[in-house]
Amino acid sequence: MIRLNENYLKLKSSYLFSDIAKRVAAFQEANPDREVIKLGIGDVTRALPQVCIDTFHKAVDEMASDSSFRGYGPEQGYAFLREQVAKQDFRSRGALVEPDEVFVSDGAKCDTGNFQELFANDITIAIPDPVYPVYVDTNVMAGRTGRFSDGRYEGFIYLDGTSENGFVPPVPQTHVDLIYLCYPNNPTGAVASKAQLKEWVDYARAEKALILFDAAYAAFIRDDTIPQSIYEIEGAREVAIEFRSFSKTAGFTGTRCAYTVVPKSCMAYDTAGNAHSLHGLWNRRHTTKFNGVSYPVQRAAEAIYLGDGPRQVRELTDYYMTNAKMIRTKMEALGYSCTGGINSPYIWVDAKEDSWTFFDLLLQKAGVVCTPGAGFGKCGEGFIRISAFNNQERVATALERIETALR
Repeated sequence: MIRLNENYLKLKSSYLFSDIAKRVAAFQEANPDREVIKLGIGDVTRALPQVCIDTFHKAVDEMASDSSFRGYGPEQGYAFLREQVAKQDFRSRGALVEPDEVFVSDGAKCDTGNFQELFANDITIAIPDPVYPVYVDTNVMAGRTGRFSDGRYEGFIYLDGTSENGFVPPVPQTHVDLIYLCYPNNPTGAVASKAQLKEWVDYARAEKALILFDAAYAAFIRDDTIPQSIYEIEGAREVAIEFRSFSKTAGFTGTRCAYTVVPKSCMAYDTAGNAHSLHGLWNRRHTTKFNGVSYPVQRAAEAIYLGDGPRQVRELTDYYMTNAKMIRTKMEALGYSCTGGINSPYIWVDAKEDSWTFFDLLLQKAGVVCTPGAGFGKCGEGFIRISAFNNQERVATALERIETALR
């Protein structure tokens, strides 16, 4: 008989965003005349930058002619995009990244979920809490945890993010092998300073550990003293993999393009203690299981680095950051403590009560959808996440409704 990977049975019965969708659907069915404004899931609402659209059209036209048609491209990504990424996202900030260390993919979520395939099942894993669910769930699927109990999986070392530590947990006092970090953080919107990231890099070097650093929201950092890449930290090339995305940077959530940086000097070890380059191993995995991002999409992604592209992307991210400022300002005026919304598009609000209760209050009384913090981990209980990804007029309307509901 065909047998299951029974690790899947350990997963919580429903994914956070499907729970939200069910509650919203029930509300809309019961209230068909009420408009719902969604400030929950982090999907963008504005069109792609014009440079991307123009380049898309040109690249699609190339595909219409035998002389310029492109078939299978390099699985790692076309050189034209990898070179721009290395030059403008990293070298421009003093971070050494070579073009052939950049692996283009269809999403940072996919890459952060897939990278764990390179590691043994008995490694020790440090997971922040609250945390983006994919880090947890993919390791559960791989069999690295015990059962789910009291809001957490047995087998992880959880890094508690709290108001007291600004949702940047300190390094653990015990050994770990694999560390997940995300800054600017999803869901809390917190950012990590160079000094804080240096502590993590130093810890990883001392323990021969590896950091998986999710920097998908780096384009929203407005404080120049905050690092946009972990490779701005000395020694990080030896112990860190970085994940980036065009989804929020340039509105590519429906277009799909991202990349992962794997330095050649970043190592993992076999049971005998011999070092092996993760660059070569990821290249093997990537080329085996992935056929590459389409040529028109990669050309459109390249366009954000050329000509008027940087200005248009900055205008796009500024639009959402204006929303973030509006949300944070209103919630603080209503007496709620907030994190984020300054260098990230997420505002993490201390709800002063159960997360799902507050979620239901805003849905039922205001017709506004947020994300309950409890869905991101035990430390997220009592908080909600509000996303800045929506049209400004709708955000303004949502905030008026929230003010009425809460007062």
